[in-house]
Amino acid sequence: MSGTSPSRTAVEIASQPATWRQAVQALPAQAAPLPRAGERVAVVGCGTSWFMAQSYAVLRESGGHGETDAFAASEFPAGRRYDRVLAITRSGTTTEVLDLLRGLRGTVPTGAVTADPDTPVMGAADHVAVLDFADEESVVQTRFATTTLALLRAHLEAHDALPPGVVPLEQAARDAERALTAPLPAAARAAEQVTFLGTGWTCGLALEAALKMREAAGAWTEAYPAMEYRHGPISITGPDRVAWVFGAPPPGLADDVRRVGGTLVADSGTGPGGLDPLADLVRAQRLAVAAAEARGCDPDRPAHLSRSVVLSDAHA
Repeated sequence: MSGTSPSRTAVEIASQPATWRQAVQALPAQAAPLPRAGERVAVVGCGTSWFMAQSYAVLRESGGHGETDAFAASEFPAGRRYDRVLAITRSGTTTEVLDLLRGLRGTVPTGAVTADPDTPVMGAADHVAVLDFADEESVVQTRFATTTLALLRAHLEAHDALPPGVVPLEQAARDAERALTAPLPAAARAAEQVTFLGTGWTCGLALEAALKMREAAGAWTEAYPAMEYRHGPISITGPDRVAWVFGAPPPGLADDVRRVGGTLVADSGTGPGGLDPLADLVRAQRLAVAAAEARGCDPDRPAHLSRSVVLSDAHA
């Protein structure tokens, strides 16, 4: 790999404050698929898109916009009643998502958020929001996922349905600009292992951060709700291992990490100088690229992965 030119993934990571702001500007034209206030909604996706669905589900329900569940598309509970099903699919070609949308046609209103308007999802969902400005060349998802969550978050903000403590998206974009230039935590860069932790809507961000580390660098990472850390995951913490928390850490967690010799990274939350958790995910994305490069991996072309999972009939 070149030591001078940034990877395509790094370039796409750096574009996120701009794509988040563009999502806000695009909201009036892209609102048709999005949930209405009071609707009972299921949000589905695969991989990264599923984790964004989880974060949005908690944001929406805790903000009072309506009951919201999130599922991997392959695990959607057939027969359960919803007022709307929303799918997140960067490529618009993922087999499990398309199969679900086609199976639901005519029984429940469906929507989708995608990056590519020239894909089958345009005909599979009733309405589609297209974030083509956030599409990516890299296999590893970064900006499409966060821009989708930015769009959904901006939609809640427009309806006064952001939960307490969640800042306006413009503040998150400014925090992301800081996250792009701030030095990465030295302990995390040198860590043998990183456990990502979240609470509420940031649990999905923790899962996504761990996935980025595995995809880009083949690194040993795990993710859990922060209060679950003491229920087993603490057993792997020690010297050269990091617990990275999205949002404010639960009381006593920092002491528990230090007690077993680990290092706590907790720079997001509502405290002075704290990053919005979505902006903190940008730092974790940067860490994944740095870890990949340190291991001699190409973050643009991770092992065993493709941009979309399209299954043959024999595997579907």
